[in-house]
Amino acid sequence: MSKIVKLFKNNKKDKPPKAEIIAEPKEPEPIPTTKCGKPLVLDNTRWEKRLQKELMSLIKEPPPGVSVDTASVARNLSQWKINITGFEGTLYEGEHFQLLFKFNHKYPFDSPEVTFIGNNIPVHPHVYSNGHICLSILTEDWSPALSVQSVCLSIASMLSSCREKKRPPDNTLYVNTCNKNPKKTKWWYHDDSV
Repeated sequence: MSKIVKLFKNNKKDKPPKAEIIAEPKEPEPIPTTKCGKPLVLDNTRWEKRLQKELMSLIKEPPPGVSVDTASVARNLSQWKINITGFEGTLYEGEHFQLLFKFNHKYPFDSPEVTFIGNNIPVHPHVYSNGHICLSILTEDWSPALSVQSVCLSIASMLSSCREKKRPPDNTLYVNTCNKNPKKTKWWYHDDSV
């Protein structure tokens, strides 16, 4: 990136001119586009309407073992707390967990940030002790066709299919070095058997 330099004329002939950096030109922000190349129109009302529609659906017809903490949503529509109860007949039967969904104005074109929160983070090979979840639909496999409900079902399914309660092998290193936002992690999806 080039810098703009302003030269000051020096009256003394034996000294070189003085220079000062004024500013760096800013590159224009790229316009977001859809997969087919058309400009993507983002406005607050569109993503808020989508969130309200999903919220009403989740409250009226929640999947088994899933409920919305309506008090948290009432305070802030862009952050939802979702309660999940372990399914009967699984390692997590009767256990209660809480997920935090954080949405930005690009939702549903950009995935929500989803983490387990609270004192009971599930011990699972794809769940780190800080609540971060290694699940491809939360990052690179996200699609606007997905919803909060489908994410909750995927997480419940991931917990239900677990055969052994254990942390990921790199849990300590990851937790000590990771970004607070799990979406900034470059996940390596190598084991979909749990």
